Amino acid sequence: MQLQIKNGRVIDPTSNTDAVQDVFIADGKIVALGSAPAGFAAERIIDASGLVLAPGLVDLSARLREPGFEYKATLESELQAAMRGGVTSLVCPPDTDPVLDESGLVEMLRQRAHTQHKAHVYPLGALTIGLKGESLTEMAALTEAGCIGFSQAEHPIADTNTLQRALQYASTFGYTVWLRPQDAYIGRGGVAHAGPLASRLGLSGVPVMAETIALHTLFELMRATGAKVHVCRISSAAGLELIRQAKKEGLPLSCDVSAHHVHMTDADIGFFDSNARIDPPLRSQRDRDAIKAALQDGTIDAICSDHTPVDDDEKLLPFAEASAGATGLELLLSLALKWAEDSRGEVSIATAIRKITSDAAKVAGIAGGSLQVGADADICVFDPDTRWKVQASSLLSQGKHTPFLGYELPGQVRMTMVAGRIAYEYAER
Repeated sequence: MQLQIKNGRVIDPTSNTDAVQDVFIADGKIVALGSAPAGFAAERIIDASGLVLAPGLVDLSARLREPGFEYKATLESELQAAMRGGVTSLVCPPDTDPVLDESGLVEMLRQRAHTQHKAHVYPLGALTIGLKGESLTEMAALTEAGCIGFSQAEHPIADTNTLQRALQYASTFGYTVWLRPQDAYIGRGGVAHAGPLASRLGLSGVPVMAETIALHTLFELMRATGAKVHVCRISSAAGLELIRQAKKEGLPLSCDVSAHHVHMTDADIGFFDSNARIDPPLRSQRDRDAIKAALQDGTIDAICSDHTPVDDDEKLLPFAEASAGATGLELLLSLALKWAEDSRGEVSIATAIRKITSDAAKVAGIAGGSLQVGADADICVFDPDTRWKVQASSLLSQGKHTPFLGYELPGQVRMTMVAGRIAYEYAER
């Protein structure tokens, strides 16, 4: 279908475009901006007056719960949630059941996702068999099956010899290793940030040094192996300072932060609100302020949703017993816009969009995050001035739990387009 989207404010971080202009789409590609190409005849004209046209969002951490955890969520429900949130590309961790440690499982997941005709799904393969931290997977075969990198998800490797061999293997073939920095022993079993609040509430703590010790070890191994590493969901000021120094040193390093940590602190646990039980835990106000500063200076490359749907049986429990995780696909855009809004002019909408589109696509090494001529027409059309209230009943994700329940957030997605096909269109209720 040939489409014309007219009068929209086009924000394209890859070309630093921020202007009202028309977008012309044919054969799933963007064929022109501004003026129609010769012979173009639109089959549908979409008026986007007052709306923003941005690249489809790229989410660096979204658990779809298939295979193995369909009682928590399904591909169908979560990809529909992605469309509602304007997310057209997402990276899924390997901690499914069975774990994504064999090429056949990866191919099956990609095929299942493809048949949904919604977001592009990019799996991470398991770094070790069964995520047990003992034997390395066949990374070459997993890459052929479609994995864009390798991860341990929430399972740190205790044996540094194994981690060194994994990084050597990855470095030899140019693969990227995605790791959340967490020591295998310090803070194990902890459920909240180790600080005064956790002490008053009687909750077991996860100290910041669980993150910094893991980073020190990781950077030493990177120096020895030359491996390229993406650090997932950094959470502390001390950890960010180590990453800042490592980047200045020239280590091949990138990092992301979850949208929760951009806005919330351990104080948001309140009276044991299990919706705020996430990993890594929400940390102090000082850590949150450092995260915002690191987003502005480029130390943090991207914001992710850390979408982890959890069912009622595992979430509606005492805080320490509840499963970690929160839904986030439908909130990613709004939470990025809220970061810009809260900055009082220091962060532009264009900068916020960059962190969840082009910068995220660059980290993942995938096509996406661009509205340039010739790019796939993956587009998020949203109203920046409309505010919406986060309610469990209105979320399309099967996971209804988020610490932002009841919040009024900026930015409502009006249309999501994947490869030129309208996959979601807002309808007044």
